[in-house]
Amino acid sequence: MSTEPAKPPRPASTILLLRDSAETKGEIEVFMMVRHYEIDFNSGALVFPGGSVDKGDQDIIADPSLYAGGEGLDASALSFRIAAIRETFEESGILLARPKGSKVLVDAGRAGEIEAAHRADLCDNKITFLKVLTDNGMVLALDELVPYAHWITPEGMPKRFDTWFFLAAAPPEQAGAHDGKESTDSIWVSPREALEGGDSGRFKLPFPTTRNLIRLGKQSSVQAALDDSRGKSIVTVMPVMTKLNGGRQLRIPLEAGYDGDVFEVGAVG
Repeated sequence: MSTEPAKPPRPASTILLLRDSAETKGEIEVFMMVRHYEIDFNSGALVFPGGSVDKGDQDIIADPSLYAGGEGLDASALSFRIAAIRETFEESGILLARPKGSKVLVDAGRAGEIEAAHRADLCDNKITFLKVLTDNGMVLALDELVPYAHWITPEGMPKRFDTWFFLAAAPPEQAGAHDGKESTDSIWVSPREALEGGDSGRFKLPFPTTRNLIRLGKQSSVQAALDDSRGKSIVTVMPVMTKLNGGRQLRIPLEAGYDGDVFEVGAVG
């Protein structure tokens, strides 16, 4: 048996960007992307935008004038939120920020200008998110993020992440689009449609994504989803794999709120 210590998980963040469905009353839609098939983590999977916390996120923390809603949060909590907004901008072009001095989110036209001017360079590490914000007079809207879930990749996996999931209402008229590199497609989809696609084989859904979609699908509107999660305590989930009767199960804490603690995930190969 290996005595190597488990690899520490990398801090990461993701945002479930929500909007009320224009087609189906009582349903919400969430922005999701298909990961490139050559990516070495969740290749080909339908996921929410997000990624790892990086050093540049720490640099933004040092200047509180660049973000709103950080009161009472320590550096770790701030870095998860800043990374969530940066990664969402990199992967979707959607910017959760306000012009300095404004109480409303940046309008779609201005966000589109910032995206066109800086998104590609940001993704290629040719510019920092700090510079994008300062050059364009933007303040990150951390107060728009509602903590939703906290998942840690199980020990023994080759890549491990310590991921915070946040909910946020999508800024008006910002439709979003995949980057064509890390992701090859993007859609606004109801949790019901995404789950049906997972069942039919249209979509490949990672286990945490499936559980969060099922939970999200219980909400009838964006406001209801935000209100239901605001202020709730978050139970950390680190699934444990078990094998029983030729099958595989994942065990998670019952109190995490995913309607169960043992889930079948397929036959043992």
